[in-house]
Amino acid sequence: MNFDEYCQQKAAPPGSSIYYALRQARAAHQPALTALFALRRELEETVKELSDPTIGRTKLAWWQKELAALAAGQPSHPVAKALHAHLRNAEASDATLQTLVAGYEMDLDQARYLDYPNLRRYIQSVGGTFAALVADAVAGSDGAAAWATPLGEALMLAQFVADLGDDARHGRIYIPIDEMQRYNVTAADIINRRYGDTYTELMRFETGRARDALEAAIAAMPAGERKRQRTLVALVALACALLDEIERDGFQVLHQRIALTPIRKLWIAWRAK
Repeated sequence: MNFDEYCQQKAAPPGSSIYYALRQARAAHQPALTALFALRRELEETVKELSDPTIGRTKLAWWQKELAALAAGQPSHPVAKALHAHLRNAEASDATLQTLVAGYEMDLDQARYLDYPNLRRYIQSVGGTFAALVADAVAGSDGAAAWATPLGEALMLAQFVADLGDDARHGRIYIPIDEMQRYNVTAADIINRRYGDTYTELMRFETGRARDALEAAIAAMPAGERKRQRTLVALVALACALLDEIERDGFQVLHQRIALTPIRKLWIAWRAK
């Protein structure tokens, strides 16, 4: 298996939203974007699928060294090799890539957030930074981070809604504590899968904020970039459709993962413009 095949398997299993979103990119851009999504998956697995934070920190420290090796032109991991081969200005992206790793390290230190400003520091470091990397990899002009960062944050807000139950089973709740208190919902309610009117109102608020953020972010994307950024455009369309599906299902995400069918994902991603 070469490094491109490794990245494809890691980043985008067939039928996943990322799989269909990546297929909307120009063929010349797909290897670099796939490598970036593979890196994100490596980091997610490090912090979310390991029960021992010490091991997680050790692995993230290894990734920091590997990305430094990438900047020096001497990568060893298949994902870093793919980034070296395909990501334009990989060396210049070192600081941003290191910021992404540092953002994921926050997951090892904090499982709850007191309020939205505190949560936003996390989503900026992870979601915003990653979207800026994706946008810059294919952008036709400089300054992609200005509009891509809010888009990445919005995608992460939508992910928090969809993954609420799964995240809780891994010991993390990304809904701010003060917002849960405002709607009289406790962490025990989330962990023990207690649905009810207060939970529904909370989720209606969280979903509405994510949807508004997605719509504002996609509207801010420069018209001249939309064809180049088909992957991000498709991800926004898929996230909006998933939020609609979750809302129609009464926000029943605590005991199950609500998902769009593969054929629907294909259709939505293909139509996104």
